[in-house]
Amino acid sequence: MNTSPEPLNLTSSPENPPEPPRRIRILRIVNRFNLGGPTYNVAFLTKYLPDRFEINLVGGSPMPDEAHSGFILDQLGVEYKEITEMGRRVRLRDDLRAYRRIARMIRSFKPDIVHTHAAKAGALGRLAARLNGVPVVVHTFHGHVFSSYFTGVKAWLVKWTERRLSALSSAIVTISRQQHLELTGTYKICSPARTHIIPLGFDLSRFLSGNTEKRNRFRTEYGIGDDEFAVGIIGRFAPVKNHTFFIDVLKAIRLRHPQLKCKAFIIGDGENRRDLEAYCQPLRAVGKDGPHDADVFFTSWIKDIDHVIAGLDLVALTSLNEGTPVSLIEAQAAGVPVISSDTGGVSDCVRDGESGVVMPSFDADAWADRIASLAAQPEVRKNMGIAGRAFAVREFSYDKMVARMAALYDTLLAARRS
Repeated sequence: MNTSPEPLNLTSSPENPPEPPRRIRILRIVNRFNLGGPTYNVAFLTKYLPDRFEINLVGGSPMPDEAHSGFILDQLGVEYKEITEMGRRVRLRDDLRAYRRIARMIRSFKPDIVHTHAAKAGALGRLAARLNGVPVVVHTFHGHVFSSYFTGVKAWLVKWTERRLSALSSAIVTISRQQHLELTGTYKICSPARTHIIPLGFDLSRFLSGNTEKRNRFRTEYGIGDDEFAVGIIGRFAPVKNHTFFIDVLKAIRLRHPQLKCKAFIIGDGENRRDLEAYCQPLRAVGKDGPHDADVFFTSWIKDIDHVIAGLDLVALTSLNEGTPVSLIEAQAAGVPVISSDTGGVSDCVRDGESGVVMPSFDADAWADRIASLAAQPEVRKNMGIAGRAFAVREFSYDKMVARMAALYDTLLAARRS
């Protein structure tokens, strides 16, 4: 009989429990921490991915005229690091410094995945990842700059650069079906086989409750009467957002439908604010604290945007190019109908004729007539609001986005190991 003692299993005894598997490390890099879809995207992905992922979030600084989105991350308890040298504009010295900082982070953190979001982060982050041996490199396009931004040689150079960067990527993520078609077909930036559609997701809970109280508070603050129609546009002041066309629509409403008592709210800011205020004439434009009898209110950035949206009767978007229009999704979640230009991912985010209106062209008179028609039909707007809320909650909750992204990461890492 063998009486020799059993060998001790030192790796699994109560005194020496097995070490848990190493978490999957992700370095997530976003263009800059300004208000908009990218910040919400990286915030929810950082906060809600399963615990088997360890994530470091870094990003550039917003422009001086942009609101800092750090409060969104703070509210979620998400830690982040800011790369002050990584700004929106191309500045070779600052961009080189930003690249070096990213490369040092990669060498220190040793990520399994580098995931970049938007153009500047995508260029610097993907180069640094590949040159430092990161196994998996993912890039998300939040909109794109292939139309309405550049022309001529500069447009060709931007496309050529993005094609080269796509070749460095393990996978490309687009945030809408239309964007996928444009990147893989129209502009031939990336291969369809490596391009995945994962729509943005949001925490829409604050837009789903307390809207009557919020509406009353906002309309009292700005002196909006029960017989007045309030329309608003939300976004940074940039040419691609096409605020001048929104103002043209307001002027057309005044001329074509003088009986409509309309107040407009332009929520956001930018370096051309004074030009936009001047462009409003003969409409009377004022700031946030201006007299209540004004026609147009420039409110600057407002953090509690759910209070603003609840107080509006219609939310507009006039962009020339758009990835996933956050303001339209939030408005629908709040039960407020929308009207938008037919650009980028809008058709994936609005049910035309059900939750809002998608306009086929930039015809100010046609927009004015459609807005006046909606103003005269409160029951139609109510039904659009009901449909929009159901659609937004079903399609754009963050849990669906997080699950899809986790599955993509697992697939890419498994392919790398095989």
